[in-house]
Amino acid sequence: MISIEETIIRLFLGAVIGGIVGFEREVHGRAAGFRTQLIVCVASVLIMIVSENYYFYAQSIDPAIRLQIDPARIAAGALIGIGFLGSGVIVKSGFAIRGLTTAASIWIVSAIGLAIGAGLYLEGIITTGITITALVLLRKVEKNIKTLIYKTITISTLISENIEEKIISVFSDYGIYVHSIDYEKNQSTGELIYNFYIATRNKNVLKEIFSTLSSLEFIKKIRISSYKSDIF
Repeated sequence: MISIEETIIRLFLGAVIGGIVGFEREVHGRAAGFRTQLIVCVASVLIMIVSENYYFYAQSIDPAIRLQIDPARIAAGALIGIGFLGSGVIVKSGFAIRGLTTAASIWIVSAIGLAIGAGLYLEGIITTGITITALVLLRKVEKNIKTLIYKTITISTLISENIEEKIISVFSDYGIYVHSIDYEKNQSTGELIYNFYIATRNKNVLKEIFSTLSSLEFIKKIRISSYKSDIF
């Protein structure tokens, strides 16, 4: 059986580690912050302690039960439950999805808690260090990564002759990739509407392209909006 002193150490260490990860999330205004991460980690530690103690207790009653008891079952059930908790912080706002990193942090905090609860202190502390590095230091690296930005550029015009080629030529000058084009026509006004689905790695170029297209006389209306990247 795990001693009372060892139990206290594991629970306290779990609270500290969960608090550290949770503090980083709290600073950045995430829903699952300091208290949530701390509680998740301590709960995971306790679950693992209960699992180990149950295993040793069953052995003391009947050694034959040893082959029938798996202390990892309770831990596995805990991870499944944490998965539902993590999914609750994932929020879709328009075309943006927020909360994935927070959900991942909840999941790894629970895994760290299980490691601490099993007495794997070194493994738990190293994982905590990697987690904090990913959340804090790699945040700066991630900001410098030029990811693809997906937009829809809607253009209205009354002229149909070579309009598409002229607009695509402007896109090419700015290094913008056009994935596909949708067409629409208003029969009563004769207005032609083009929906250009584009992708670029330079977010600053969108302001420039908007200004350039707005200056063209044959363009009556222009709009730049977001769209789902899964059409690529």
